[in-house]
Amino acid sequence: MRSALVGIVSAALVAFTGAKAESATLDDVIAKDFLQCGVSQGLPGFSAPKDGEWFGIDVDFCRAVAAAIFGDPSKVKFTPLSAKARFAALLQGEVDILSRNSTWTMAFDTQYGVNFVGTWFYDNQGFMLPEELNIRSVLELSNAKICVGRGTTAALNVRDFFSDRNMEIELVEYDEHKELQVDYEAGKCHAYAADVSRLYATRQTFAEPDKHIVLQETISKEPLGPVVHQADEVWFDLVKWVLFALINAEELEVNSTNVDQMRESGNSAVKRLLGVEGSFGVRLGLDRDGYDGNDWAYNAIKAVGNYGEIYNRHLGPEGEVNIPRGANQLWSKGGLLYAPPIR
Repeated sequence: MRSALVGIVSAALVAFTGAKAESATLDDVIAKDFLQCGVSQGLPGFSAPKDGEWFGIDVDFCRAVAAAIFGDPSKVKFTPLSAKARFAALLQGEVDILSRNSTWTMAFDTQYGVNFVGTWFYDNQGFMLPEELNIRSVLELSNAKICVGRGTTAALNVRDFFSDRNMEIELVEYDEHKELQVDYEAGKCHAYAADVSRLYATRQTFAEPDKHIVLQETISKEPLGPVVHQADEVWFDLVKWVLFALINAEELEVNSTNVDQMRESGNSAVKRLLGVEGSFGVRLGLDRDGYDGNDWAYNAIKAVGNYGEIYNRHLGPEGEVNIPRGANQLWSKGGLLYAPPIR
């Protein structure tokens, strides 16, 4: 009985691997000829508008997905969304991907009908406050008024942290981060609680950023990543493997400048990544009209670069916000960034 079952499963796997993957979401994206991407309402380094264009690591991720599908990173439109509205917009079909500094938590992953495709940025939650308050520890914030975004994990984390320590604080929640920022700068809050990356990015926009400090202490893990709806597993796989491809590209030293040259590489992993070997485009549902889809990762890397290039352009020395890579460094260089192999 067991051997018969194994035979049936093996036959099914052979049939499946040879079949074209089908995705209603991908079909819709191809039919309208662009990808709709949900982003933040303006967070430098991640997704922010400038002169009519959007910039940031979350923006470039969407451009990479568009390049993988169409061979053209410009075939993407951006919808700015608040934290409160983000998941509803995804589930209602207003956007195809949510690439909006969203924290991967159990509640978000199991209660909202969405799937996180992976961790795009490893973050932590912290606090920013005026230098003149002379506070250097979270434990000095008793009776402080703390401003936070409504519908975010930050609000939950702040409540847990101070409640667990029997410390009294006043939590002020905002639907719009712009309103929060205005009130914080006006001195209506003693501290601003959010992901450390957001705090650094926001501080850069202040008239006098040096008058504000981000405390070294953090109170939570905040893995941020792109999100898709649960109803389409093939779409989930496609978006997930674009993320993995950009990370693997950095590890394999494939970048936007040398990607054409690297197609001649003798490295088997590089060949599979760049579509020289294998039929991974078919497995992702990207083959159509005589195109085998195997250039999906090549197109994404050529369009926006590997993970390291994207990070450096927006969050490193080349960007508006300079955040040390830290945990976002490759696993081989002491960080947490790790992607399954393409094989």
